Amino acid sequence: MEIPKIFESEYRFCLILWEHEPVTASELVKLCQEQLGWKRTTTYTVIKRLSERGVLKNEDGTVTSLVSKDEAQASEIEELVEKKFEGSLPAFVAAFTKHQNISEEELDEVQRMIDRIRKGGN
Repeated sequence: MEIPKIFESEYRFCLILWEHEPVTASELVKLCQEQLGWKRTTTYTVIKRLSERGVLKNEDGTVTSLVSKDEAQASEIEELVEKKFEGSLPAFVAAFTKHQNISEEELDEVQRMIDRIRKGGN
């Protein structure tokens, strides 16, 4: 299943949704006003737009996601690697790590991920 594109302001909205779902549309209005400074109409516009694109559903005033945070993040990374690194994961990792201070703990965590993948797990 192809994940619909979620733009930056929509992603900030989705972070609130993922944290609180299932949540009423009116509660989302309050949360978006507090956390994003949005007006009521802006929140309802985003709910409608994301609903039309299949990112969420608004059923009887209760909003739930159809795309998880993990799915949205994975889709963004795939798009980034494809567009900027010609589909090369090693090129992406090399560019990312070139200017980062990576701790021993983070390196160990990445190595555990690689080991799991090699053993056939995710």
